[in-house]
Amino acid sequence: MVETPHWVRHAIFYQIFPDRFAKSERVAKPSNLEPWEEKPTHYGFKGGDLIGVVEHLDYLQDLGINAIYLCPIFQSTANHRYHTHDYYRVDPILGGDAAFRALLDEAHRRDIRVIIDGVFNHASRGFYQFNHALENGAASPYLDWFYIRGFPLHAYEGKPINYDAWWGIPALPKLNTRTPAVREFIFDVAQHWIRFGADGWRLDVPAEIDDDEFWREFRRRVKTVNPDAYLVGEIWHPAQRWLQGDQFDAVMNYQFAKACIGFFVGEAMDVNLTAGVGYAPVPVMDAPAFGRALEEMLALYDENVCAVQMNLLDSHDTARFLSIAGGDVAALKLATLCQMTFPGAPSIYYGDEIGMRGGKDPDCRRAFIWDEATWDIGLRDYFKQCIALRRRYRALRDGGFNVLFAEGRVIAYLRARGDEKLIVALNSGPAAATMNIVVRDVLPEGSELRGELGERVSYTVTDGVLRNVSIPKRKGVVLRLVTTS
Repeated sequence: MVETPHWVRHAIFYQIFPDRFAKSERVAKPSNLEPWEEKPTHYGFKGGDLIGVVEHLDYLQDLGINAIYLCPIFQSTANHRYHTHDYYRVDPILGGDAAFRALLDEAHRRDIRVIIDGVFNHASRGFYQFNHALENGAASPYLDWFYIRGFPLHAYEGKPINYDAWWGIPALPKLNTRTPAVREFIFDVAQHWIRFGADGWRLDVPAEIDDDEFWREFRRRVKTVNPDAYLVGEIWHPAQRWLQGDQFDAVMNYQFAKACIGFFVGEAMDVNLTAGVGYAPVPVMDAPAFGRALEEMLALYDENVCAVQMNLLDSHDTARFLSIAGGDVAALKLATLCQMTFPGAPSIYYGDEIGMRGGKDPDCRRAFIWDEATWDIGLRDYFKQCIALRRRYRALRDGGFNVLFAEGRVIAYLRARGDEKLIVALNSGPAAATMNIVVRDVLPEGSELRGELGERVSYTVTDGVLRNVSIPKRKGVVLRLVTTS
């Protein structure tokens, strides 16, 4: 049995893009910032910071969040900070190390975990060792930290670059992780921030460090400091290679996002927003196909891995779900209910709960507007309701999963842990549906189930069947076992 951090199966993650979530008056800022309300550009900074996150922890707690995933926070000359300049220093625009200390302390006081983004495949032109090679050429003692093919280095547009870089982007020189000094540098960084108090690492493009032993040693070093640290890799496709218990605990489950788009959005999806993304193409799914997709996800890995998969609907690397759905809030609600009732740790991309929209990068990275008059309050209330449901019933967090019904545009599945049993029924179709659900193998005869999401409904198992279960169009219903005969 693979061992994974137990706390993650009870986590509700909230992904924050630090430059865009919140900014505090307590953090000094440079002068040339983009207006907060305007659409983001590739290079502009909005000035969000970590103290701003601290000042909005009440908001996150009210939503039901108990874990935060922060996109990169280390010193960088990019607003997204995937161009790492100094791995040992939190970016001063974010408030520096002191702000991160304050965030960790206050989050942990509230029993909120915090994981951070690790970008170890590539660095930046400003990274000390690369800058050293850029300035000193063949005389630099750091040449073996990179894959250099000639001098002088062509580090800017205009000439073909003569070193390996991520996707050929000159600003992102690839680190040579075969060099012992580079490996030790990365392992030390990994341990340093876990000692500092981070609860785990989200690992950026880890498949591009094509070296299982590197990741095994990375895991050993991190788990030596904190055995409960969570290691989640950014792998967009099935990831059995990395999830055998010796490398990552989980991956960002883009396969879940893909299936939810295919079923809950279906033919209404904006294919321009899904094309070219790591999970593309996204097929339209009916209920049987969606059910198979969910079961196949759970069959890929050990059950302890499935219980801690980071299940997301969108992220900083994709268009927002609501935009893909053409503004169809019902599709987002259905997907969110599924997300909160499926095995694995749900991850909400900041602002989805208030109806934020956004196309592909950089539009999906808009600033969070803190004027409640601009929010979809009803959507946020629904998110809170679904999160509260997940937190109320342990069967939704680490119970078994079993598809009971899948026809047309309606699916129903059972989540069960001991005597705690819930049936989730989701109707992605344009009309109300009535169905008979065969439950003789999972529920005793005469059992009564009642609605859990405000539905005043009750059904009784008769001859092994729940009869005439009614699901309104484009809605979901959750039924909980309340009595057995």
